[in-house]
This record gives sequence, structure tokens and C-alpha cells, in this order.
Amino acid sequence: MYDVIVIGGGASGCMAAGISAELGNKVLLIEKNDNLGRKLNITGKGRCNLTNASDVPTIIKNCPKNGKFLTNALYRFNSEDTISFFEKMGVECKIERGNRVFPASDKAGDIVFALKRFLELNKVEVIKDKVINIARINVEFKVLTQSENTYESKALIIATGGKSYPQTGSTGDGYRFAEKLGHTTNLLKPALVPIETAEDWVTEMQGLSLKNVEIKLINKNQKTIYKDFGEMMFTHFGVTGPLILSASSHIKDFTDLKLVIDLKPALDEKTLDKRILKEIEINHNKHYQNLLKTLLPQKMINVIVKLSEIEAERPAHSINKVERKNIVRLLKELTMTPTKFRPLAEAIITSGGICVNEIDPHTMQSRIIEGLFFAGEIIDVDAYTGGFNLQIAFSTGYLAGKST
Repeated sequence: MYDVIVIGGGASGCMAAGISAELGNKVLLIEKNDNLGRKLNITGKGRCNLTNASDVPTIIKNCPKNGKFLTNALYRFNSEDTISFFEKMGVECKIERGNRVFPASDKAGDIVFALKRFLELNKVEVIKDKVINIARINVEFKVLTQSENTYESKALIIATGGKSYPQTGSTGDGYRFAEKLGHTTNLLKPALVPIETAEDWVTEMQGLSLKNVEIKLINKNQKTIYKDFGEMMFTHFGVTGPLILSASSHIKDFTDLKLVIDLKPALDEKTLDKRILKEIEINHNKHYQNLLKTLLPQKMINVIVKLSEIEAERPAHSINKVERKNIVRLLKELTMTPTKFRPLAEAIITSGGICVNEIDPHTMQSRIIEGLFFAGEIIDVDAYTGGFNLQIAFSTGYLAGKST
């Protein structure tokens, strides 16, 4: 018999288990993977963007799905608390562009190690096993695992994550457990996910990363629904990268949607035109395709040549004003047609989950079953990229642990 059982050894589960044990509870953490924090180890390209050094209102603004539900959790354990927690556990942190916070070592493993140490210091018992069933009998929870062991507790915290990156163990088990206990799961959809595009020429640039570009999403009403500056990448199916993942959270409808890339955001059209004219004057005998080498990465040249409808081997000096203006337009407004999201398994996070109306935002306790708590991605909340989603995990985990 335990005071608290936590299912799921990710960011929210480890935080919840350690905090609950700090209160003096006898805590068992059950994780089906061989190692804790498997998904944490691959976040931020292995660097782990653990939070965003912004105030609570800013974090809530960056949570498009049920952000207000998180108000109490974020004030109880905010980004400063997260940084302080990990620094006390021996992890020096640093703040980068956009207030993104990373371990100074750039190693996600340091964050995982700190959470493991936190569990050890507070004597949390950890077992590696898969939960296959949960039952509520009288006032106790009975948890049955794949190895045919049964564990009992007075309180239960489900922190099993979503359905994105199933190879890390996020296979949606928690939704099934919660539904069996009477909870409602809202529609599960991919969030922070790569986007497929219609144009064939995109595949020619597969693997090309662009830095310091600006993108816009323009809907069927010609309204800009998203605009930002940063990094993106072309793939065999379309586009991905930080800018694209954030943009995906703003897409509700793909009908007549356009993705416009400004490859030269530091230059207005007039200045860019002067720059191209100067390159033509300097390299007047060069072929058009070679002239573009001064303006674009190699993988883009053939695509721009095709789209501009100027022969690749035309001498630079023969390019007229109308053709030059067309080149400027392509560099400032390279336009693609998004068609759909990549599958949920490729998404960074899952949008949807346990209905927030069924959870007390002051405790993370179920409004349906006393002693049942939720933490992390299993709840129907999600945020943009930049450390916000991990802050949600730590804040809800902290609050669930404190409330046991």
C-alpha cells in the first residue's frame, strides 16, 4: 500500500512524485520504459528547452488551448521556480533568444539526471513496468501491471503524456485509464507538427535549413493569421522547423491557405532590387544561375530559376527590369500551399486530452473521483514552442504533487 502512485516517468510525473514524497508521502512511480525521461532526452534537439523565462501572463498567452485553466498552477510554480529548482539540483541554466531556457551544458541528459536525483533524495520508489489496468475499489486505487503485480494507493496521479512520439512511450494509455474511471477525452490532434505542402519543387530542397527568414500564414480571407521570424527546414513532404511547428498551432483550416516565406526580411523590395542590380553590374557576363549563388543557398537556385522562368544560362546583363522585379518578388514572397499536418506520431505534442472542466485547476484533482490527479500533456492544454509546454508539465506536476 502506498500513499500515492504516479503513472508516467516524464517531466510532469517525476516532478509530481518528488514533490509528493517531499511532503512525507510514500510514493511509487511506475514507468514502462527502461529509462525515465525518455522524451525529455530528445526535446530541443537533445538540448532540452526546459522553460521560457517569461512572466505568467505571457506564458498563458502562449497557451492557445485552455491557457486560463493553468493560471493557478503557473503562479504556484512559475518559470523562475523551474530554473531555481534545476539549479539547486546542480544544473546551471542559460537564457537564449525568445527567453528560451536551456541547461548551460546543452545536454538534455542533465535535466533527466537532476529529476532522477530528486526522486532518489526523496526516496521515491521507481519500478519499470507497464500499467495495464486501474480500478477504484472503495476509496483505494488498484493498479495492475504487465508483470501481474498489483499496487494499491490512496491517491493516483496519471502523467502518461499524449500520443505524440509513441517510440518514447507516449501511446495514449492514460486516456484509456481516465475514460474507464469516468473522464472525457477531447479530440486528439497533432500540435507543433510539420506541414505537408502541394508544390513538387519543395522536395528539391529537402534537408535545406533556412535561418533568419520570416514566414506568414495567409488564410482564405487574405488575413495573416501567423507571422514570425526564425528558422525552418524543407523536407521530402513539405516544411518543418521551429517556425513551422509554431505556425501549425494557428492552422484550423487548410482551405485556400498560403505559406509565404520572406528569404530576405532585412531588406525591403526596393533595397533588394538595388542589391540584385549591383550583382548584375559586377557579374554581368555570368550566367543567371551563377548570379543567384551570391543571393541564395545552392539547393534553392534551381527552384528559383524554374519559378522565375528565366533560362539558367542567360547572361546576367540580359535580365530586364520586369524579370528582376519578379526575382525580387520570389525572394520576398516564396509561396507554398499547405495541405495537411503530418501524423500525430510526428507531432511534438498532442492537442486534446482530458477535459479541463473535469479537473480542479487549484489542485489538478479530478472533479469526478476523489484522490485522482492529472499532470502534463494528458490534460487538454497545449502551447507554442519555446519551453512553454515543459513549463506546463512542471507546473501541473508540482501542483498535483503538492495536492496529494
